[in-house]
Amino acid sequence: MGFRALKVYQKAFKLAMEIFEITKTFPKEEKYSLTDQIRRSSRSVCANIGEAYRKRRYPKHFISKLSDSDSENTETQVWLDFSLSCKYIDRTKYDDLIIKSEEVGKLLNYMMNNPEKFK
Repeated sequence: MGFRALKVYQKAFKLAMEIFEITKTFPKEEKYSLTDQIRRSSRSVCANIGEAYRKRRYPKHFISKLSDSDSENTETQVWLDFSLSCKYIDRTKYDDLIIKSEEVGKLLNYMMNNPEKFK
């Protein structure tokens, strides 16, 4: 099994792609700030999961990369807060994306608390 088969990777990737599509509607003046930041952090969640998976033989390294992924996931939530406050997304979409992000966070925390299950 590779990292792409992990449920957390699949959910994080789907969320990053949904964020990518939504940010296409953000104002042009946000291109190099909010749009770029939220795209990068949401994609970084996936990248760090992939890196973590390759380090799963070394529990401390595995947990460290998963922690990086969890931090990027939290950063994405902050950018979603700004997106809502700036009225670039509505409350319904915000709530949906936050729920999906929190689910990714729960899966990451499970992996960090149970690294032996991923060797």
